[in-house]
Amino acid sequence: MKDSVGYELSGCNAQAIDLLERGLYEMRCYAVDPLASADAALAAAPECVMAHVLRAWLHVLGTEAPALPVAREALSAARVLPHTEREAGHLRAIELWANGRWHAAGRALEDLNIAYPRDVLALQAGHQLDFFTGDARMLRDRIARAMPAWSSATPGWHAVLGMHAFGLEECGDYAQAERLGRAAVELEPRDAWAQHAVAHVMEMQGRTQEGVRWMRANAGWQQGSFLGVHNWWHLALYHLARGETDEVLALFDGPIDGAGSAVVMELIDSAALLWRLELAGVDVGARWQSVADRFAPAAGSGNYAFNDLHAAMAFVRAGRDAQLNELLAAQQAAMARDDDNAAFTREVGAPATQAVIAYASGDFARSVELLRPVRNIAHRFGGSHAQRDLLDQTLIAAARRGGRSGLVAALEAERAAAARSRRQGLAS
Repeated sequence: MKDSVGYELSGCNAQAIDLLERGLYEMRCYAVDPLASADAALAAAPECVMAHVLRAWLHVLGTEAPALPVAREALSAARVLPHTEREAGHLRAIELWANGRWHAAGRALEDLNIAYPRDVLALQAGHQLDFFTGDARMLRDRIARAMPAWSSATPGWHAVLGMHAFGLEECGDYAQAERLGRAAVELEPRDAWAQHAVAHVMEMQGRTQEGVRWMRANAGWQQGSFLGVHNWWHLALYHLARGETDEVLALFDGPIDGAGSAVVMELIDSAALLWRLELAGVDVGARWQSVADRFAPAAGSGNYAFNDLHAAMAFVRAGRDAQLNELLAAQQAAMARDDDNAAFTREVGAPATQAVIAYASGDFARSVELLRPVRNIAHRFGGSHAQRDLLDQTLIAAARRGGRSGLVAALEAERAAAARSRRQGLAS
């Protein structure tokens, strides 16, 4: 049997294919519950290899250590079943990533999409890997390579447009990114990633009023989206840039953090927003305490340096010395391993964590000295330009509070020039 783009599926029946296609659609839109759909497909056809694959990817992509055994279980279940070469390519990539070989997994997915360019699950998993490893060029080019095999008649076209839009934005091609992102949302209003790509364009160009309108006007991403918290975070950044801190706090207490999520990717948004509010001089009250509580189970995971930095912010601001020390020990252990997160942590994560600890303790000189060599290579531990800007903002604040007026002036001049460059062409 074949899927909606014509690729063979092993071990599936008609009911399982329908459920699998539903799960893949939900994953493309970051909506509803693709894991439930994958499980339903497996209930209908336990030997459906791609349902096991989808289940594994959903656990690996969360970057949380406790999910890895579940991913490995799905991987083991699929391996013993008859499967195609395309399905084997997914299994190879999942195994590599689950074993800490993030870059090799990305290359395995490159090869998979060279052979099967309409495999949108492979494209999406690879695109997320490029995001987690901070590879802006591959965020763009992985999708560009596949696009000749696609057309507006191919199921999932909106997702390809949305992913390419985000890659273009991270490479500074803002006009093209916005055009493709808007086209994707027009095709599929629930496509939260495409919505997010346009949000990034407006953030990078300082178009805060337009950004607010863009995020408020389309309700598609707000309904049952597991990227919803992150998109609400983008809306909050516009309001923060406009000095509308009451609105930012209302968003934090509502859709960003109000549900008390324990999902690490959502906690990252909560921690990053509170840190930015405090850099702006806003009293956030006791809000750090709840965020630290929910980060606590991940304190010792040492699975992904980008996560650890944000957990450290919560621990240091909430006064959780025990959890902070556990995290620092996990970073040391991570750097001793032979995997990709060792480099993520050693090159960026560990010094950035020490910098935010120094900043929080009032040692602004140390924070400055730790951040200056890190900020130009910060992409190596993942995230977007917008997320990593927190390090530059912290550097400027530390320099200002440490009496480094010359450095502050230089950094602010640099920042203003970059902002002007990003806005070029808007008036034409």
